[in-house]
Amino acid sequence: MAHGKFITFEGPEGSGKSTHIRLLKAFLEARGVEVVLTREPGGTPLGESVRNLLQHDQHDAPVARAEVLLFLACRAQHVARLIRPALEAGKWVLCDRFDDSTMAYQGYARGFDLALLGSVNDFAVDGLRPDLTVLLDVPPETSRARLAARQAAPDRIEREQDAFHVRVRDGFLDLARNAPERFVVVNTEREQGVVEADVCAAVEEKFGFSLK
Repeated sequence: MAHGKFITFEGPEGSGKSTHIRLLKAFLEARGVEVVLTREPGGTPLGESVRNLLQHDQHDAPVARAEVLLFLACRAQHVARLIRPALEAGKWVLCDRFDDSTMAYQGYARGFDLALLGSVNDFAVDGLRPDLTVLLDVPPETSRARLAARQAAPDRIEREQDAFHVRVRDGFLDLARNAPERFVVVNTEREQGVVEADVCAAVEEKFGFSLK
């Protein structure tokens, strides 16, 4: 049985990850690919429980170091319980955020040492790397406008100051520049159909998989 493919979606808040990961899932499934859609933090019962702790601070918000460790604990569980078994079964896994988010949010934005974060991330993922990372890029002002248009209350990280979100976006773009063999950067300020076509074309080019 062929090993599955692992595709991660990254980007700032309001970049369209939830929309475009679902569109790619539907597109692949229509062409006979078995797809598992998951997210971080989350993906497992443990991960979903910790997700609530990370996103909301109604009781005791995690300090910055605890935040890092909670994300990594979720990721280790996610890889072992869901992602790696699905890939070994030949399924394609589409994940809404993965370890690049830790580098962008906790590294570039919060200021933790990137080399140290890379090391502990490597421990958490146990050697697993995405085959392709789709970075959905959006300027901070567009991100703010999209968040403001949502009816749901912003979570703890969405409420961070504008400068924080600028650093997040700059961090993602820097990560993409440093790993062009894995990243594709897609501008999501354009019409949804245009963005969708670019994402599908990137998958086709990466894997030699006909999507026509």
